[in-house]
Amino acid sequence: MAEFQLVMPKMGESIAEATIIKWNKNEGETVALDETILEIATDKVDSEVPSSYAGVLIKKLFKENDVVPVGAVIAIIADAAGAIASPAAPPIAENKVAEAVKIAAATLESKMEDIAQPSNHSSKANTFYSPLVLNIARTENIGMQELEKIVGSGAEGRVTKKDILAFIENRGNAVTTSPVALAATTNTETLAIKPTSKTTEPIHAPKVVSMAGDEIIEMDRMRKIIADHMVMSKHVSPHVTSFVECDVTNIVRWRERVKAPFEKKEGEKITFTPIFIECVVKAIKDFPMINISLDGTSIIKRKNINIGMATALPSGNLIVPVIKNADYMNLVGLTKSVNDLANRARQNKLAPDDIQGGTFTITNVGTFGNVMGTPIISQPQVAILAIGAIRKKPAVIEGPEGDMIAIRSMMFLSLSYDHRVVDGILGGSFLRKIADYIEAWDSNREV
Repeated sequence: MAEFQLVMPKMGESIAEATIIKWNKNEGETVALDETILEIATDKVDSEVPSSYAGVLIKKLFKENDVVPVGAVIAIIADAAGAIASPAAPPIAENKVAEAVKIAAATLESKMEDIAQPSNHSSKANTFYSPLVLNIARTENIGMQELEKIVGSGAEGRVTKKDILAFIENRGNAVTTSPVALAATTNTETLAIKPTSKTTEPIHAPKVVSMAGDEIIEMDRMRKIIADHMVMSKHVSPHVTSFVECDVTNIVRWRERVKAPFEKKEGEKITFTPIFIECVVKAIKDFPMINISLDGTSIIKRKNINIGMATALPSGNLIVPVIKNADYMNLVGLTKSVNDLANRARQNKLAPDDIQGGTFTITNVGTFGNVMGTPIISQPQVAILAIGAIRKKPAVIEGPEGDMIAIRSMMFLSLSYDHRVVDGILGGSFLRKIADYIEAWDSNREV
C-alpha cells in the first residue's frame, strides 16, 4: 500500500493560510482523482480543494474551522491497490503514516506555544502584517514599536484584526510616545504628526435590544468580511461623490443592432458592462492619477489597469472579480472576461487570484433599478464608479438648426473618490471624460 500527502494548495501571492470550512470526505471513504475532498476559505474567497490522488482517505490532520498554512499537509490518502496514483507526488512509507501525523500535531502544538508566549527577540522586523492590520495601525497612530509588542493569535503568531482592535481598546487614552508611524505595506517607517493631548476615543456600535417577534440572523462569513471591509474603507478614506448624467442612446441602439450577430460570431452575449469598461479604460489613460493607491504618504501610480466589477451573488452577498490588464483587451476580450468572471462568481468557482489586484472598480446599481448611488471605495483603490439605470426621458438636443427636445436614453454616473489624493478637479474631470466617451460611441461600429 502506498500513501500520499495532500497539502494545502497555494492560492495566490498574498494568501498565506486558509480556513477549513467543510470536509466532504470522511476517513475510510474512497476518493477519486480530482474529486472535491474539502472546502476552504480565505479572507478573499471560498474554494474547493480537489484530491490529487485516487484512493482512500485514511487520516485528516486538521478539523473544520482550523486555520492551515499554505503547503501544510492536511490529509493522507492511501492507494489500496498499491498503484502509484500520481507520479508527481512522492509516496510516504506505510510505517511512517503515524509519524507524519505526530509531526503535524507537534507542529501545531509548537505554533500554539509560540502564540501563547511572546518572543524574546527585541525586534520582529520580518513579521508579516496584513494590509487590514497595517491600515488600522496607521489610522490609530500605532507605531512599529507598539505593533511589534502585540501578541498575535493568528497562524505563526501573526497579528489579526481582533488582536489589534483589542490592543487599541486596552490602550485607552494613553498617548503614543513613539515619533514613528507605520507605513502601510513596507517596513519603512515614516515620520507622522502625533496628537499631543490624547488619542481618539474608540468608536463603539450602539447597544441593540431585540423586541418581541424579532428574528435574529447570524451573519455568514462572507457578510462579516464585507462589513469589516466597508467600515475600514470609510474609516480610512474621506469619501467624496460626484455625479454626471450622460446620453447613452448611441450605445443602446448599437447594442440592439449587433447583439444577435455578435453572439452568433463570438459565442458570447454582449451586455452594457464591457462597453462601459472600454470607456472607463480610455478615461483612465487620460487621467492616470485615478489609477493609484496611497501607501502612507507615498502615492503608488499603477502601471496596469485592472478593472474590478462588483457582482451580486445568489446569496445576496457581493464579490468583486477583477479583469486584469483591461487596457490590452478589445471589446470581444472584455466581453468574454466579463461573462466568464460573472458566471464563475455566481457558481462559487472563482479562484483567489480572480479577485485580487484591482486598481479601479465599477458597480452597476442600475441592475436593481436605481438611478444613481454613492459607492464605497474598495481599498486600497482611490475611486469607484457606480452606473445607474438607463431610462428614456425627454432631453434637449443641440443641432445646427437650433435646440430641440427628443426622447433619449439617459443614465447617471456616480464617482466616489478618496479626497486625500483626488480633488474635485481630477475626480470631476475624469467622470466627465467617461461620459464623453460614452456619448461619442460610434453607432456604426462593426463587431
